[in-house]
Amino acid sequence: MSAMNWGILGAAKFAHEHMGRAIHAAAGARLAALATSSPEKAKPFKSFCPDLEVHDSYESLLADPTIEAVYIPLPNTLHVEWTKKALAAGKHVLCEKPIAMQAEEIDTLIAARDASGRFATEGYMIVHHPQWQLARDWLDQGRVGELRHADVVFSFNNPDPGNIRNKPETGGGSIPDIGVYAYSCMRFAARAEPAQLRSIIRRENDVDVFAHAFGEMENAAGRFTCSAITSTRLQPRQEVVFQGSEGLIRLTCPFNANVFSQAEVTLVRAGQPDLVQRFPGVNQYVLQVENFVRHIREGAPYPWTLEDARGTQAMIDLVRASEIA
Repeated sequence: MSAMNWGILGAAKFAHEHMGRAIHAAAGARLAALATSSPEKAKPFKSFCPDLEVHDSYESLLADPTIEAVYIPLPNTLHVEWTKKALAAGKHVLCEKPIAMQAEEIDTLIAARDASGRFATEGYMIVHHPQWQLARDWLDQGRVGELRHADVVFSFNNPDPGNIRNKPETGGGSIPDIGVYAYSCMRFAARAEPAQLRSIIRRENDVDVFAHAFGEMENAAGRFTCSAITSTRLQPRQEVVFQGSEGLIRLTCPFNANVFSQAEVTLVRAGQPDLVQRFPGVNQYVLQVENFVRHIREGAPYPWTLEDARGTQAMIDLVRASEIA
């Protein structure tokens, strides 16, 4: 079976440092094309993928019949537009998160996906990492007893006013940038949805730089309290804890495995030695691409759909609507 040819829309730094390299390294995938009007921006990609074809526009890449799938790392406010254009061009789509700015926009993407007969999803890579699959399995098995609280913190310090994450016109802010991780991980691992939320949000130049969402979530087993703090103005920190009546699960590098630290998940229960699982060298971006290819080629299950992304965006919308004045 031939490798799936991929193209990238835009020479984003993240695409160069992570996803471009992941596509290049993934089994069953081939990084074949990049769309950028700047030859200089293409050079870093050619350093690890010398045969890369460079298109001078996004439209040109989408018109290339040899490209089967595209990865979209554009600014947040462009995700919906270019996902639709890629689907209309007959391409499968992996688009960076958040894939939309409001939940209703994802309804239009679901309709476009279904009409096209192609696969489209949000690049929520952590669900492909074995530490998150293990955490979900432990919760499913009741290893912590009755789940009573979930606690998430994700922060870094990015005060650069020129960065797109600090610009309202490009969909910047801690909520869309990293809240998508904080809220999605609770929904995924605990199979839960928000029941009631309140939030405290602080802004600079019309962009949220700190958000604390708290309240209750609900799954098939009942309700549990939750707390999720995201900030782009704090010392880097990331940690997730699921705390139950008989134990807890702690992830100390839940989001940026091998970048922030080594992925590690620990099960703590009274009177028993801690059970620690470490995952050195696992590349969740490569796993994401390989699972994407297997889903299309073989019909293998894929752990994050547009419907899943819509659930998180609905939670983001709720966090914003529930702000304490």
